[in-house]
Amino acid sequence: MYISFSNTPKPAESKGAARGKRPGRRTVSSTVVTLGIVSMLTDISSESVTAILPLYVTGFLGLSTIAFGFLDGFYQGISALVRIAGGYTSDRLDQPKWVAFTGYALAAIARVGLLFASGFGALTAVISADRIGKGIRTAPRDAVITASSRPDSLGAAFGMHRMLDNIGAAIGPLLAFFILLLIPDGYGTIFVASLGFAVVGVTLLGLFVPNVRSKPKRGLRLPAVAQPVSSAEASPPPLNDPQLATTRRAKFDWKVITAGPMRRVLAAAGILGLLTIGDGFIYLVLQTRGGFAAQWFPLMYVGTNIAFLALAIPLGRLADRVGRARVFVVGHAGLLGAYLVAVMPMADVAATILCLVLLGAFYAATDGVLAALAAQLTTPETRGTGIAAAQTVVALSRFVSASGFGILWFLVGREVAMIVVAAMLLVAIPLIAWLLRAHLAAPTVADPQETEKAP
Repeated sequence: MYISFSNTPKPAESKGAARGKRPGRRTVSSTVVTLGIVSMLTDISSESVTAILPLYVTGFLGLSTIAFGFLDGFYQGISALVRIAGGYTSDRLDQPKWVAFTGYALAAIARVGLLFASGFGALTAVISADRIGKGIRTAPRDAVITASSRPDSLGAAFGMHRMLDNIGAAIGPLLAFFILLLIPDGYGTIFVASLGFAVVGVTLLGLFVPNVRSKPKRGLRLPAVAQPVSSAEASPPPLNDPQLATTRRAKFDWKVITAGPMRRVLAAAGILGLLTIGDGFIYLVLQTRGGFAAQWFPLMYVGTNIAFLALAIPLGRLADRVGRARVFVVGHAGLLGAYLVAVMPMADVAATILCLVLLGAFYAATDGVLAALAAQLTTPETRGTGIAAAQTVVALSRFVSASGFGILWFLVGREVAMIVVAAMLLVAIPLIAWLLRAHLAAPTVADPQETEKAP
């Protein structure tokens, strides 16, 4: 994969030939790489806390699995309250960088609260502020990635970003592990380190990431292919020409998001999200199998993110070739495998490692790929809102899933609860494949706006 040091996507024609690149190779702009580094630092901050949250809540604070299920669902779902608002604000103001900056800054401020939160209520308030910041920033950030990338390489661009993001997600738990190794019960030290990385990430975003816009400038027309014309045809268009008016100011259309292909994508993401329990629950199930998972609990997040890191770009590029919806649906087979491995009678070490690899494959095939699919099915004027809508559906459904699984675990036990969710997911995957059959049948197509603007 080549990395381009320009901030805007280049035309596919002639550029590769002029520089000696083979046809079909992808480029990733420096904006995508810089945003990936920002996300890496932010994930070091957030994942160092996430890695110890299950033990902190159930062990240090002594709360029940129902309380952890609520907090874990809250952690995933509270951002849904503002995701669409963040994407919509980014689209209307056409200021995606600064909307994203607001979200990153709010999450950094929330890290200060971790230094003082010691009970369920205070922890809930801190998590709310942190996740609201995440909800504000995610869609505008992904809109910047989309605007900085070629339509035919969106999967690769999101794969590169998610790879860097997950380097941070792997380093964060490592940091927490070594702090606790050196300082038993050193949760306060972890919270201080988390705050430091968050501040560095926000600073890097503000100083070095350009505010790449999604909308074309008013009055700007794409150059057309030169054609012989008559003198009558060469006359300027009338002032009330509807095509020129559309070029000057494109309108925001909610139907792009609430109707057509996007409606099916949102439904599919919501149904599958309801069957995606939090990683913390899977790790707690593995912990009960034996001493290996219990001893290395914080590092299980590292294992998942290493697998995610290794597979993000290959699966992103595969999604560009064979279809993003196809990879998104099939990727849930990895989640199904993780559920089954967690309760299967096999060696503790083998079960833990295989489960982490399957989880990493699942996230690599779904996280960035869903954002790329939403970007593919929306226009530049609705892109941020479309990505946010997909992420909102996922966040809300996972909130319900985590909360419900905590109660199910409490009522029927961990193994039975896991088997029930696995059985439901086994039924859901082929149903979702049928729902998205139009997108599964064909490889990725060009962006709608590119097709509309083609001469």
